[in-house]
Amino acid sequence: MADQVLTIDTVPGYIADRKALRDLVDVETLSVSEIGDGNLNLVFVCADQQGRRLVLKQALPYVRLVGPDWPMTEARAAREAAAMRVHGALSPDVCQLVDFDEERHVLALEDLSDHEVFRTRLNAGGPYEGVAERLAAYLAEVAFGTSFLGLPTQEFRRRAAAAINPELCELTEDLVFTEPYLGADRNSVRPVLEPVVARLQADQEWIAGALAMKRSFLTVQEMLLHGDLHSGSVFVRGDGADLSVKAFDPEFACYGPVGFDLGMMWASMLFAAARAGALGDLARAEGLFRTVSSSWAVFEERLRQRWPDRAAPGGLPDSFLEDWLPAVLRDSFGFAGCEAARRIIGLAKVSDVESLDDDAYAVAATACLRLSRVLLVERETLTLDRVVEAGLAALGDGD
Repeated sequence: MADQVLTIDTVPGYIADRKALRDLVDVETLSVSEIGDGNLNLVFVCADQQGRRLVLKQALPYVRLVGPDWPMTEARAAREAAAMRVHGALSPDVCQLVDFDEERHVLALEDLSDHEVFRTRLNAGGPYEGVAERLAAYLAEVAFGTSFLGLPTQEFRRRAAAAINPELCELTEDLVFTEPYLGADRNSVRPVLEPVVARLQADQEWIAGALAMKRSFLTVQEMLLHGDLHSGSVFVRGDGADLSVKAFDPEFACYGPVGFDLGMMWASMLFAAARAGALGDLARAEGLFRTVSSSWAVFEERLRQRWPDRAAPGGLPDSFLEDWLPAVLRDSFGFAGCEAARRIIGLAKVSDVESLDDDAYAVAATACLRLSRVLLVERETLTLDRVVEAGLAALGDGD
């Protein structure tokens, strides 16, 4: 595999040899930079003197965050490419796939250098309005278009079987649903947070809630998930009427519960809210907490709009939708609760919280863990307004 790994020096030759790519940029004047700062892959931005640009993403045979001691299948690149094609056909708010090289596990992607990572914008205190709502609309379209709602039964089952992603699903099961609650060597927090974590890890209701969500993730196959939809997997540009939103990096894609991606996305908004509150901007924190409610409203409205087009109306009466949507909301709360805990306690943390000094970190991290408990333990009766109330209370109570 070593001779297959791209470098800054070999990328121009690779593009020149790839028929689908060679006419998209001028390799003779190409400038290449490696910008991969994620946990798994190499990412190269390629720009020629005419201003034409292309992004290459190559899957490594190990977890980049750790190194070769943690092997990881390169087949995840094919699964990511497949998910990008499907999601991109259903929503414009997805980074577009230009080409996929199955032999070398390289995805060629549209260049989004004029965008910024949503987490970067959030951390800087930039505008967030409309982003969670756009993501919710995207998820509703994918939920309808890849599930038993929009597909004939046999086609739905064939797609679910083809999207199996066992290695990365296991990583999710370990990092999101197991280790933060039951303990693991990969867990870590700053000393100031250790008493809070110790109390939670002795809380059987909290643990039971997380394991219930683990069971759901393991057993429920409803839609083709993005699988890792956090603020670091979203590009944004502009705001208001000029807002552009692009989800990317769906390498954890698999069939799973509809509420999973919503919960992951909501947790990112909670992290941003906790950061804002810890830095003294409670008005911004409240606004960020309220995106849970506003994005759910968009998700529900979009699904109701699509409902008349369901594949089997005779087998799915209106009463099904009225029972199913509240169940999706409860799941979304639970999955948000798991993500809110794992990014504080487990491996692969978030800069929203980790970049804070110790005093602000203690406030933000404690608030996230308190919210995790509310979302997991109270999810069956939780309301959208209660999420805002609980978030503000978590920021204001101290330890």
